[in-house]
Amino acid sequence: MLNVDSEKNFVAVNDFYRVRNQVTLREIIARLTGRSTELLSYEEVRQKLRAVQGAEQSIQDIPTDAIVGSVGRYTDFTRDFLPRRDSDRDRWTRVKLAVTELEGLPPIEVYKLGEAYFVIDGNHRVSVARHLGATHIQAYVTEVHSLVSFTPDIQPDDLIIKTEYADFLAETRLNELFPVADLSVTTPGRYPVLLEHINLHRYYLGLEQKRDISFSEALSGWYEDVYMPVIETIRESGILHYYPQRTETDLYLWISKYREELEGELGWHVRPEKAVSDLVSQHNQPSGSIFGRVGGKLLELITPSTLESGPTVGEWRKGSAHVRRGDRLFQDILVPIDGRESGWHALSQALSIAQREGAKIYGLHVVTSGKKRQAAKVQKVEKMFAQHCAEAGIPGSFGITVGVIPVEINSRARWSDLVVTSLSYPPGPKPISRLDSGIRKLIQSCPRPLLVVPGNPSPMNRAILAYDGSAKADEGLFIASYLAAQWRTRLFVMTAFLSESVKTETLLRAQVYLEDQQIEATYLAENPPTAEAIQQNTVDNQIDLIIMGGYGLNPMLEVMLGSTVDQIMRQSQIPLLICR
Repeated sequence: MLNVDSEKNFVAVNDFYRVRNQVTLREIIARLTGRSTELLSYEEVRQKLRAVQGAEQSIQDIPTDAIVGSVGRYTDFTRDFLPRRDSDRDRWTRVKLAVTELEGLPPIEVYKLGEAYFVIDGNHRVSVARHLGATHIQAYVTEVHSLVSFTPDIQPDDLIIKTEYADFLAETRLNELFPVADLSVTTPGRYPVLLEHINLHRYYLGLEQKRDISFSEALSGWYEDVYMPVIETIRESGILHYYPQRTETDLYLWISKYREELEGELGWHVRPEKAVSDLVSQHNQPSGSIFGRVGGKLLELITPSTLESGPTVGEWRKGSAHVRRGDRLFQDILVPIDGRESGWHALSQALSIAQREGAKIYGLHVVTSGKKRQAAKVQKVEKMFAQHCAEAGIPGSFGITVGVIPVEINSRARWSDLVVTSLSYPPGPKPISRLDSGIRKLIQSCPRPLLVVPGNPSPMNRAILAYDGSAKADEGLFIASYLAAQWRTRLFVMTAFLSESVKTETLLRAQVYLEDQQIEATYLAENPPTAEAIQQNTVDNQIDLIIMGGYGLNPMLEVMLGSTVDQIMRQSQIPLLICR
């Protein structure tokens, strides 16, 4: 019969083997989950992270699950301190007996790096404590300082990224210029790309200022003028919500790559907020079932573009919500150029807007086949476009693409803030002519405000807003208030309803909105028909710009019955800004 001490020792030995037997199970789980069971080597981590050991030591109760490594015995235990070697049985058993018999054990000794701990002395004590379910253990703690953060959930593979980050910070000293900066990433090989971005910024800054730029100056400029504006856009858009396992710097690099690809495809500069907005809109589109997607493709084939419902109302305004007083609403302006005189009138109108807005002009010439891209006529159009932009002192880019004109314009419009086009052929009065109308197809599907120019450019100093209280009219109200505030455009607001009460309520709604913006306007209440009332008011008040919402009915009904927009385009000789 075993005496008491032998029995306790027997139980402790059995506990050791039960713990040992869990190692294999942990290894299987690790393979399935992709999470390592290895303890980290303190010295390897310290060297890779360029950590500096402090001199002071203090005694603390530390969490056992935050102990992730060891100074000398990192191969003897698993990540959760299960013993790997049978040779540790006697020592492990003695520690277990000492703990259970309340003999007491001295505190362990650890290094603390970030939020994680590495055992200097006391690996068996940690193993037994975790086996017994202890959440904390007493330890002598020596702080170790690193340029990068370090947490208990770090895996061995993560150490590669942490090492690259430490090297990046040591080379750039970004943390000295911006102590709160966090450029953490989740995949290796990203920091050389960031360093390339900084050096490119340094190169172009030197060209711009015609002098040598120090690395620290380039770094500061890149962080404040390139990196942080993108990060702020990411935060405002909430796009990180779609990527919970990624960091802001991950998205910065992804968006930079996305912009680069877009600019190569489009042939012009794409602002970061445009790229972010496009990514957000893609995530907001429901994927639907396979049937739905296939059905959508079939619908595209059998439905004329004139009958498509078009983009969501207000989508562009949501993407422009960052615009505040003093900012500019139309920073990128797309102008379709066909080489006709009317097209040059539209370009002149766009250039005058660009001068007010400090905007860039993007000319788009659509050809029907690849062979026509190099035609002499196309080269002449491009040359004249460049000449017009140079004379106006406005930066311009010219792109040539193959396809159907309305489709290609609308495809590229989402990278702009405004589309300015000529009006050579307004929709006719009969349904069949409306169905075939190119300008109508453009209006129906254009994702941006569309300025239709029927003749010579307008100074756009006196505008009339046709307001009926609809969602698209609200988009017009938003732009009208901007023009009144920023351009000092004299604003007239007109509504026409059969019911006097509805007419008064609608005008009051517009008035309240404008007064909140501290904008003065003249309010006009008219009786239908609306198109004739708008035309008469343009004459009576010397209006040089009409602002109104786009088509309001079902596309099929619009084609069959016609609309106020179509009537205005057939009658007006001044630009018409169509909003959606």
